[in-house]
Amino acid sequence: MKNHPEKITPFIWFEKGAEDAAKFYVDVFNGRPGTSNTSRITSGMNHDENSSKASGMPNGSVLTVGIELDGVPFTFLNGGPQDWAKPSGRVSFVIHCADQAEVDYFWQKLGEEGGEPGQCGWINRDKYGITWQVVPSAMFKYIGGSDSEAASRAMQAMMEMTKIDIGKIRKAYEGK
Repeated sequence: MKNHPEKITPFIWFEKGAEDAAKFYVDVFNGRPGTSNTSRITSGMNHDENSSKASGMPNGSVLTVGIELDGVPFTFLNGGPQDWAKPSGRVSFVIHCADQAEVDYFWQKLGEEGGEPGQCGWINRDKYGITWQVVPSAMFKYIGGSDSEAASRAMQAMMEMTKIDIGKIRKAYEGK
């Protein structure tokens, strides 16, 4: 695992499949409209005899994979089966999208292959069990707008959505 200058790095436990998940997320983030391919695999480590015994994973198999998604570092771990390490919606990752096209793209990519959509822009679980919030950045100027009645209408519109539709939220804010 590389030495990170960041104080906090998301570290996600996988029973197995961390390398496949890393490749999937890098491809998803690099494949969105207008991307500059800022996501990448940055490092990797394999299990040795000690970590293999502790996790039940084969000696020499992938232990950790370091990635960056739009410059944000993550570490994925193949830690073997542990009941306490099951994914939970208590932690989610927010993707701030520039526009509706980006919302649509991430919603489709992260929700495919068994993903579970939720309310208000949440992907409750993608195919790897990770929870995401897919939101257009412009949404916050409407739901947090200075006109409290307009903001309340925008919030109500958002609360009725699964995938966020910024046009509908804007229209609700404007009273249309």
